[in-house]
Amino acid sequence: MLSATLSHSELHKFIFEGLPVRGMIVRLTDAWQDILQRREQSGGYARPVRELLGEMAAAGVLMQSNIKFNGALVLQIAGDGPVKLAVAEVQPDLSLRATAKVIGEVDEAAQLEALVNVHGQGRCAITLDPRDRLPGQQPYQGVVPLHGPQHEPLQRLSDVLEHYMRQSEQLETTLVLAANDTVAAGLLIQRLPVEGEANLGGRAGEETAELDEAYHRISHLAASLTREELLTLDVDTILRRLFWEESLRRFEPLTGEHGPRFACSCSRERVGQMLRGLGREEVDGIIAEQGRVEIGCDFCGALYHFDAVDVGGLFTEERNQPPSSSSIQ
Repeated sequence: MLSATLSHSELHKFIFEGLPVRGMIVRLTDAWQDILQRREQSGGYARPVRELLGEMAAAGVLMQSNIKFNGALVLQIAGDGPVKLAVAEVQPDLSLRATAKVIGEVDEAAQLEALVNVHGQGRCAITLDPRDRLPGQQPYQGVVPLHGPQHEPLQRLSDVLEHYMRQSEQLETTLVLAANDTVAAGLLIQRLPVEGEANLGGRAGEETAELDEAYHRISHLAASLTREELLTLDVDTILRRLFWEESLRRFEPLTGEHGPRFACSCSRERVGQMLRGLGREEVDGIIAEQGRVEIGCDFCGALYHFDAVDVGGLFTEERNQPPSSSSIQ
């Protein structure tokens, strides 16, 4: 159980007065520990996997808050190392969940390349899945490799996501991420577009140069934040230490029921739909061999059991379905 004194996860947004630059800091505490504790039921993750997944969860919250998208933002990393797949999903209300599929041993000193990009086949995908899809509408997905423009391997998730945002959103972004067994946190600084900026000239061009200089100054300050500082200092202290010479306008932090928190969207109905997709013959084969179908949620650990009666109901017209004989275990 979580400690009663553990603080709520929180998201802080701010802008730099007079400059087209915005920022956010997320600190996942209870939400992050909830994710880790649920995984402990099946053995838990090695430390490098925990840190990667925590950074992904923090980054997912920052990215979802950044775009104000009415649907799920799903951050995925798939590769050819021991971490075959890592997923962090964040809903518009900032509820989140995360999981990873790991095969084999993980070196305690492993970084991103050794975890998911051993032979250069690793990929990072950001999927935007609309909440109310139109007929035929598909989720939007952007994919970037885990290497830089010169094909050098990227060792940090923050480098991968900065590269993605420069490519997809064409916005200069600085991202600092860190996670341990208690906190998953992130700082995002992003330069906003200025209307007509590409056509500026003369005095306007000089103003653009000044804005460039201001952004790079702020970006440099943000990048100086250490992992230890991000994980241990409160938000007020971080902002004061980094930007004490800047004029900040801060907004009301999002926390509690309005802030980041763990929630899983799995359900018995969704599992039933998945079984229908497998087909009656395959599901009946599992029933014949094992006596029932058991499906576990990788995100929250919930178990769903379907016996022969349940399976018969799945493949019968809804009006003829018998009452379910089992429930979530």
